[in-house]
Amino acid sequence: MQLPFAGGISGAARPYSSILRRSPTPLIFLIVVALSVIFIYLAAATILPTKSSFTQWNTSSLLIVPAVDPLCSVDLDNEEVRLEIVLKEAVMEDKTVILTTLNAAWASTDSIIDLFIESFQIGDGTRWLLDHLVIIAFDKKAYLRCTFLHKHCFALTTTGVDFSGEKSFMSDGYLKMMWRRIDFLRIVLEMGFNFIFTDADVMWFRNPFPHFFPEGDFQIACDKFIGDHLDRNNIPNGGFSFVKSNNRTIEFYKFWYSSREKHPGYHDQDVLNIIKFDPLVDELGLKMRFLSTTFFGGICEPSGNFNVVCTMHANCCVGLHRKINDIRVMLDDWRRYMALPPTLKNLRLPLWRVPQKCSLSPVHQQILLGD
Repeated sequence: MQLPFAGGISGAARPYSSILRRSPTPLIFLIVVALSVIFIYLAAATILPTKSSFTQWNTSSLLIVPAVDPLCSVDLDNEEVRLEIVLKEAVMEDKTVILTTLNAAWASTDSIIDLFIESFQIGDGTRWLLDHLVIIAFDKKAYLRCTFLHKHCFALTTTGVDFSGEKSFMSDGYLKMMWRRIDFLRIVLEMGFNFIFTDADVMWFRNPFPHFFPEGDFQIACDKFIGDHLDRNNIPNGGFSFVKSNNRTIEFYKFWYSSREKHPGYHDQDVLNIIKFDPLVDELGLKMRFLSTTFFGGICEPSGNFNVVCTMHANCCVGLHRKINDIRVMLDDWRRYMALPPTLKNLRLPLWRVPQKCSLSPVHQQILLGD
């Protein structure tokens, strides 16, 4: 009996037995591949997590540190470790970061934080500085709001203290928040980072770096500038400062923070106005510089020149609603200036229309000025 044909080559038929004798290698190869696939599938099925195992994981940690991320071995419960990660993401080439603090009262929609970020966006060449801004959130609401608005956020916890509400000037909560800030900035310096610290009620209109002193260790804006950047009789405001990381500044911040015990009931700015005359400042060799209100103005003493102003601070103003009103006026004034043709800009015609809701009454013009 003739066997069925498998096909033809040059018109000649070949039986199945002939094919099997001539090509055993491909058949064996196919069998091995098939067995390998089955083995891999069965092995994978035994190690894949089940639905119930996922429910036992901390899903928030999965979002922050994926399993393949090299940071998975980092102790993220350590606050300084988390801080260093955030700072490194935002740092400039010279190890400088821009820092501001935020609590729930200033984090609401259409509140100060929105106006603060808007100033960078409408400023003259300031948008890029947002890449180097880290917002330090004092509470959960502020942190969540930050993550919605900005890419560099850090949650700063303080055990047993609620910093979420609006803190009345010189209240116990206000003082604790201000001193927590000073201690935190000391940590940043110890980690080797220079910083510009800015209150969120400081509006940024130009890049401030060209107006810092190259030799200065600790440079700070003023409520009242008397014309000499070396004169310690200037009235500084802690809402804007540029500080370089070195042994002098680290020791100065330690001294500043410890001085709160010697001067109970005073906030950090009050104490700074006292200790700036202390002999220890000279012993440390700290190079302290005071920044002119021409470049770093505020409601206390507005900059008189729109063509060079870098920042404007809603200082000499108590009350959140008053601040928000006058900050909006500042931003409108800036837009009016930016819309002018160059010839009119050079005439220095625009003037700030603040204060309005904020006040320059004698209580706000004392030597020890508050926010």
